[in-house]
Amino acid sequence: NVFLHGKLRHGDLEAAFSASDVVIEETFHSPIAQQTSLEPHVSLAQWDGGKLTVWTSSQGPYGVRSALAGIFAMDEPDIRVVVPPVGGGYGGKSGTRTEHFSSLLSWKAGGRPVKVLLSREEEFVTVTKHAATITVKTGVNRDGAMQARHVTAYWGAGAVSENTAALARSAMVRLVGPYRIPAVNVDSYAVYTNLPSSGAYRGAMSSQATWAYESHTDSLAKAIGMDPLEFRRRNLLHTGDEFATGETLHGIHFVECLESVVRGLEWDRPIEQPGGALKRGRGLAVMMKSTSPVTKSECRLAIDSQGILTLFTSTVEMGQGTHTALAQVTAEAMEVPLEQVRVVGPDTEITPYDANTNASRSTNMMGTAVQQAAEALKHTIVEAAAPLLDLPLDQLTIGGGCVSTLGPAPRQLTYEEIVVGSDVDAFEAPGEHSTSARLDPETGQGIGSPHYHQGAGACEVEVDTETGKVRVLRYAAASFAGRLINPELARLQNDGNVVYGMGPAMLEEMVFDAGQVVNRNLSDYMIPSFKDIPDLLTSETISEEEGEFHGIGEMTLPPVAPAIANAIYDATGVRITDLPITAERVLWGLSQ
Repeated sequence: NVFLHGKLRHGDLEAAFSASDVVIEETFHSPIAQQTSLEPHVSLAQWDGGKLTVWTSSQGPYGVRSALAGIFAMDEPDIRVVVPPVGGGYGGKSGTRTEHFSSLLSWKAGGRPVKVLLSREEEFVTVTKHAATITVKTGVNRDGAMQARHVTAYWGAGAVSENTAALARSAMVRLVGPYRIPAVNVDSYAVYTNLPSSGAYRGAMSSQATWAYESHTDSLAKAIGMDPLEFRRRNLLHTGDEFATGETLHGIHFVECLESVVRGLEWDRPIEQPGGALKRGRGLAVMMKSTSPVTKSECRLAIDSQGILTLFTSTVEMGQGTHTALAQVTAEAMEVPLEQVRVVGPDTEITPYDANTNASRSTNMMGTAVQQAAEALKHTIVEAAAPLLDLPLDQLTIGGGCVSTLGPAPRQLTYEEIVVGSDVDAFEAPGEHSTSARLDPETGQGIGSPHYHQGAGACEVEVDTETGKVRVLRYAAASFAGRLINPELARLQNDGNVVYGMGPAMLEEMVFDAGQVVNRNLSDYMIPSFKDIPDLLTSETISEEEGEFHGIGEMTLPPVAPAIANAIYDATGVRITDLPITAERVLWGLSQ
């Protein structure tokens, strides 16, 4: 059932393993899970003559439009897709889920509007997280230097593959981990199964990969008698290092993320052991994730005679605050108060193309497109102001919402005065940002990502050795954001990632009987509640005043499971290799 084999080849693996002092091989499992967005998949369709309008909760309006055009043999401009604010996506709404059903039913109903809303039970058989079996074999020297790594991963696509092939390829890079390793081989296999279709799940493939290589990292440190913190410090990648893809890395802050969580958890503070059956321990994890390698975002900015600046964007607002952040980027780039900016969200009839709102790409991709649009719009405004001020362009300057003349007696016109004086309704300018990173399909060499996402986590847990129950007492998270736009939204993303990550780490697993989901409701399928949140949760966003935007929508989630597992190992000596980390699995490990 294997339908894709992704390969990454770097260095002489056999020689590197032979030269290693210690070689360890471990296998880790991640089960199928569900994205469990608060809002289920929903769409409403209506035909008007030969044209179709669809309102949907999709993360990719232009992808939906393209899919519907193929299904109904229509020209794409004859299909309009509108996406109001979405009640959570987490990758599960990246594809076409219900839109073709509602469109077909509307057509059969003579063009009347038809809404299709999935029940929670239907959600569980529509899209899931990829189950994964990952084997990591690593050679290391006694001084702590990693020498060789071979990773073999199998990804369960379900009965129908939507984007597993692309995700399995992206997983090749994510499976290596954020470490300097001279020789690396990765084999990433996509496999059909007789189960529901799998798709992106917050931290797509990175959560499963980080679970494997960061649990494995502590095993390596233990094998050579080195502290897990010092072992990571010894091996983490830095700016200027060569990665396993052969590319030279830039903007790398893994060590800073690690040191942040160490401070946040007060790592050097002695652990207070409660005694009896209760044991406490600490664990660490660092993650590395690529983003969409080949992608494009477009936008349009317009300013009217009232001075209102409108951003037209197809980036989907789904609770992450992206429209707020993009409004802030717009206001800063145009040097106007935030109150003057409004955002028009996804509507393929009026908002330009965006590839998708996923892979933590929106702030970087659309934010950069907005900056370009702002520069173009300011140039248009200056050109329009020149005849009004009766001066050439080289004697004008723009800033603070005005165009001003240079010289000892400056004059100025506001943006709105220039629009009115030019006798137009508004000035407009487009913006676009695209990337084209690529890897050789046979060797995995090339550029794996325009930039790499980075995060870390550290926690302290308490394990009841009589029952196997695990309680997370403290958790510290950190992510690298590049140029930070909104500190409060960034903190909420970091914290939300940790809480979300507690689910697949300790609770969530879809159970099947003869191919049928047994626990397809929120009574039997457990997700985190407020009682599952650590007693103390802190997070930090590491930023740079200058430089590019980085996504943080997923960065503090992948470290959660391995950090908890490593803390359990520190407390009890039990290595958990299968998620979720249930009391039964811990108790079984204690009994061995």
